[in-house]
Amino acid sequence: MDPECARLLPALCAVLADPRQPVADDTCLEKLLDWFKAVTEAGSSLLLLQEHPCLVELLLHVLKPQDLSSRILSFALRLAGIFAAQENCFQFLQQGELLPGLFGEPGPLGAAAWAAPSVRSGWIQGLHSLAQHPSALRFLADSGAVDTIFSLQGDPSLFVASAAGQLLVRVLDLALRGPTEGRVCLQAWDWPACARRIVCHLEDCLHSEAAPRVTQALHVLTTAFGHCHGLWTQGLWARLSPLVARLLEKDPVPAPHALVDLLLSVARSSVLSSDPGLWETAAQTLSRLSPTQAGPLAAGILKLQDCPQALRIQAFGILLQPLAHILEATTQAPGTPRLLEGPTGDLMAVDTLPPSKSACVGLLCSTLAHLELLQPLPQRPSPWPQAPLLAAAVTMLRFGNGSAAPSSEAGGRLCAMLVGCVRVQRAALDFLGVLSQGLGPQELVTQVFAILLEYLVSPDSSPTVLKKAFQATLRWLLSSATPPGCCDLEPYTQRVLRELLAVLQKRLCSPCWEVRDSGLEFLTQMTRCWGGQGGFRQALLASEVPELTRQLLQDPESYVRASAVAAVGQLSSRGLLAAPSSPEHPAVPQKTPLEELLLVLTTDSEGFPRRAATRVFTEWLRDGYADVAEDPERSVAPVLQAASRDLDWEVRVQGLELALVFLEQLLGPRSPSTAAPPGALTQALQALCRVQLFEFAFRSLFDCDRPVAQKSCDLLLFLKAKATPSGSQQEVGDGPNVASVEAALQRWRAGEQGQPLGELAPEAILAVLRSMDLEALRDTLAESSDHVERGPRSLLQDMLATVGVLGDNEADCY
Repeated sequence: MDPECARLLPALCAVLADPRQPVADDTCLEKLLDWFKAVTEAGSSLLLLQEHPCLVELLLHVLKPQDLSSRILSFALRLAGIFAAQENCFQFLQQGELLPGLFGEPGPLGAAAWAAPSVRSGWIQGLHSLAQHPSALRFLADSGAVDTIFSLQGDPSLFVASAAGQLLVRVLDLALRGPTEGRVCLQAWDWPACARRIVCHLEDCLHSEAAPRVTQALHVLTTAFGHCHGLWTQGLWARLSPLVARLLEKDPVPAPHALVDLLLSVARSSVLSSDPGLWETAAQTLSRLSPTQAGPLAAGILKLQDCPQALRIQAFGILLQPLAHILEATTQAPGTPRLLEGPTGDLMAVDTLPPSKSACVGLLCSTLAHLELLQPLPQRPSPWPQAPLLAAAVTMLRFGNGSAAPSSEAGGRLCAMLVGCVRVQRAALDFLGVLSQGLGPQELVTQVFAILLEYLVSPDSSPTVLKKAFQATLRWLLSSATPPGCCDLEPYTQRVLRELLAVLQKRLCSPCWEVRDSGLEFLTQMTRCWGGQGGFRQALLASEVPELTRQLLQDPESYVRASAVAAVGQLSSRGLLAAPSSPEHPAVPQKTPLEELLLVLTTDSEGFPRRAATRVFTEWLRDGYADVAEDPERSVAPVLQAASRDLDWEVRVQGLELALVFLEQLLGPRSPSTAAPPGALTQALQALCRVQLFEFAFRSLFDCDRPVAQKSCDLLLFLKAKATPSGSQQEVGDGPNVASVEAALQRWRAGEQGQPLGELAPEAILAVLRSMDLEALRDTLAESSDHVERGPRSLLQDMLATVGVLGDNEADCY
């Protein structure tokens, strides 16, 4: 332990034991426990208590009848558990009657403090910590703690009840792990007494008619099979699995969600998944539960690597049922593929969907979510019914916008429930986007684009639905596009893009800013993908979209302005945003995109557009955009000057990234790190001085925002590596120029940011760079900004300063 912490510890223990002192907040107590846990894991708990008797005195003081706060009592219980996790320290505390006093009847169990949930939680967590060795197991059995844990499973506090179940698993693992090592199956009389009591308790719960008790037992078993992988789990499952299967005979099945969690936990266990009875129980469960209850089990089974094929088919049928209902509820075109064929499919009826709107919507959305997660997995069902799923997704979207044609009265009721339901629309659009990864018949793909266009055009589409429709449309366009290298788009894709541009033109004029923002994002992505295709370029330039995008640089909403900046950047880099003459004044040309974005960077009042502008400048420089490549130095200089003065730290970071790209273009890539030729280095340094990069970079080294300082350090380290030949001597130059730079750096380090560097000679820059220990600075910056304040010494000082034990000069202001 740190000497200063050891000096402060007695005073802190005295404060914690004094009921008159203000109680430390929960965060401080948690940090204190974390520190003690780290100390005991690194050394001997017994030695810690012997060297610091104030800790034992604190625990003894808690045992005295007094008005201690529940937080301090909970803290003491957990602290005792941390110390007692080591067996020799456990025995030391037990000899002093500390452990029976804290965890037995004489302690909190028999006091009024037990009414506080935090005390019950502390008692459980303390026992969980100390349950690490045989001595602890005997203590738990003899002290009556196991019976208390049983009762706490039904605690009104969910946190306490959950912790009690986890503690039972910990005790069971401790009891069975040692004696049963190497044994595959145990008879009841082979179990230790403590384990027998727990297993008998679980059996009683599973036999119970009360659903909460059944749920408690299932939760304990789920935790046990999920976290314990010893061979003893086979014996436990063999003994209790018949009782679990018998739950399916009850009507209704008790605790269905907990039962599903248990079966999936057992199925994922490498020790238990080979049991044939498990798969029989899973199949029966799928048959007995409702589609809503069985959906998570079916999805979990289909994600398993090894599972009987018959069960996989049954599980997939469960998942597909709701979508089969959707298809059956509408009039489908002849030849539309069915999701469930044969006898199983013939039994489908839309009447079997939940009658209430909330339940029906919940079932459909959860089904789509499960299938969405299954689609990319290698173990997904094969063959994958791509075409029927596409038809079902399109049909669900038609129900959502009211364009479906119900085939029955039940279908009409379903239409009334789903029309205008944003939740279903969002889920179906997400699923439709995922299905773009597969192929489908052309007629179905045509239907996909038709329904997407309907949603994009409809004035009833909410902003979130519209955003998802744009995203799904982009995914389908990408999957249907001409392979890279082809000179133009296919006629069908070209026609769809023309229709989309017409929609986009209207959406960019929407009064809703979220819609304008989504439209600009879609335009940026489309241009990135198809900006080089002749058909797209022709359609885009024939529309008003480029000019509307320019106008949105002045949008009242900053998010829209930021998206407009990104769109202008992408359009300009593809040559799709020429600067035509103004209609009112033909001789006066409009600003170039470079000038427009520089205006955004220097005048916009919000950070989002300025960040976007700096990112675009960086992309332009990196990608060789013509207006920038013509004279990079002239283009970069005003951007760096603006970024260096910006109050937004992200703009400054992005400005330094721009400088780094500029530096790479002058001196070559960052790796391999080889020194630049002297002539090229001199020219590069002169260019960097002209754009005033060094003033920006050196000031940023002392920036109050750590990411800015880190980026600046990376930039200067790169330059230093390029300027230093391998194995050469790093001699520090002198002279008035070097001295003035170093003096300015010292002032900046002290927080005086006013005086500029003035004109710099390349030799002075090199000398200063070689004199700076940038590597050490990088390591310092890599540490957390509060690495000192988070330490135990600072924590103890803060806690003591709160009650006035320390003088003002000793308190840590952090």
